[in-house]
Amino acid sequence: MQRGIIRVNTPTPEQCHYLVHDCQAAFNVAAQSVTGHLVTVHFLLPTAPLQDSEPLAFERETENIVLNDNYTFENFVAGPCNRLAHAASVAVAEKPGRVYNPLFVHGSVGLGKTHLLQAICHHIRSHTPLTKILYLSCETFTNHFVEAIERGALHQFRYRYRHVDVLVIDDIQFLGARERSREEFFHTFNTLFQCQKQIILSADESPQDIPSLEDRLVSRFNCGLVTRIEAPCLETRMAIVTRKAKLRCADIPEDVVHFIAASVDSSIRELEGALTRVLAVAQQYGGTVNLAVAKEALAQSQPTRNRRVTISDILQTVTERFDVRLSDLQGKRRHRSLAFPRQVCMYLARELTPLSLEEIGGHFGGRDHTTVLHAIRTISEQRSIDKELEANIRQITDLLRKQSA
Repeated sequence: MQRGIIRVNTPTPEQCHYLVHDCQAAFNVAAQSVTGHLVTVHFLLPTAPLQDSEPLAFERETENIVLNDNYTFENFVAGPCNRLAHAASVAVAEKPGRVYNPLFVHGSVGLGKTHLLQAICHHIRSHTPLTKILYLSCETFTNHFVEAIERGALHQFRYRYRHVDVLVIDDIQFLGARERSREEFFHTFNTLFQCQKQIILSADESPQDIPSLEDRLVSRFNCGLVTRIEAPCLETRMAIVTRKAKLRCADIPEDVVHFIAASVDSSIRELEGALTRVLAVAQQYGGTVNLAVAKEALAQSQPTRNRRVTISDILQTVTERFDVRLSDLQGKRRHRSLAFPRQVCMYLARELTPLSLEEIGGHFGGRDHTTVLHAIRTISEQRSIDKELEANIRQITDLLRKQSA
């Protein structure tokens, strides 16, 4: 025993799984009764080395998933923009592993992807509490994998991820730039899929549009149901504002609901932020919410409500300007007709987005940061001597900023 932990070796992975999920509490009580101390029993997988340090992060963080209590199906507003994604999520929650496997939900930020993923987890938890669910972000998966490599714990990592009933990963698009993590996830996916375990993924883009994602992963993601969430229409936004207001026990007149919904059309997250500002300003007037208060609240926030230019905006604008295909820009070909617009994209991404050099490279076939830096320097130097290029860059920049205003 060390640091209040009694470690017990198990002969097989199956016995370890049984002890952890069916006998953990009984062993803890027995150990505390015998030792007279507040101790915990940890069961170790076969061949796993005895660890003297704290439990691994993926052991701690995947034991109990943390969900937002408000992210349930009851609180999700379904409309024309998300009806298929909502219906598919409900079907998966009711029959995990038997319909739509994998389920891949994609769409721009703030449109409700995370809400649907957590709603599935909530539903499964409440109806079949013994179902083992693993819900996490792609970044967390990668961090756990790196830690497992560093600490020689790949066996434990693989057992932890490949013995679940439902695997839910948010923002899977970040997997594209990490080669070893892609390989590990590929085998994890295959193991779970062959065992008919449910896999649920979300991303900002469809599988085929995720940069650097291998064809074998794209084909596997596409073998289930891929569904897109669009920006909500005015009627849906009004329903969302009404639902969010009720969750806060706030009574808002219909004209104010319409004004808020008409003022924000980019994302549900910004819609909720607008509602928060209106309610905050209303507190200054005794809590009364009316159209004048709403106009004052949203007028104050007008300068900050502009949407940021995204890498997708840049790619779309440059492909149209230079008459090239998106797949060619993100591919490996180095022909001048492709290399130059690709360099322009990288330059604009550095100038207009908060992305790092590595992140920018990830959107162009996984190119490293030195390639991106070379592109930025090349365009910067040519701008100073080529008036036509300078005018082109200015026009594209102005267009992108107008689109995001």
